[in-house]
Amino acid sequence: MAEGWARHLKGDVIEPYSAGMIAHGLNTRAVVVMKEAGVDISGHLSKEVGSLMDVPFDYVITVCGHADEHCPAFPGKTQVVHIGFDDPPGLAAKAQSEEEALSHFCRVRDEIRAFIETLPEKLLG
Repeated sequence: MAEGWARHLKGDVIEPYSAGMIAHGLNTRAVVVMKEAGVDISGHLSKEVGSLMDVPFDYVITVCGHADEHCPAFPGKTQVVHIGFDDPPGLAAKAQSEEEALSHFCRVRDEIRAFIETLPEKLLG
């Protein structure tokens, strides 16, 4: 969702990439809630962070605790910044209904959007 928001809102000033510690596949609930917000991420691919080690990043932003704790060292002057968000799939797994599961995704989607709207200024100042 973060890459989708970054491309949608800040694609003229940010070249976003998204990857995880493990490629889990594109989450269909994330696709649904982003589409509801007007952003199509259905063509995005799930990638492992190791596949991006040759990209000269200025910043790597981790968004979950596991990634923050296990993020590999990136070469060069890459700055790693952690901005924690709840894990929607983990919350959805405990939901009593599909509506409740989607509500977790919607909340985190909106929190991510609010963060992306502050970029790149938040990282620079």
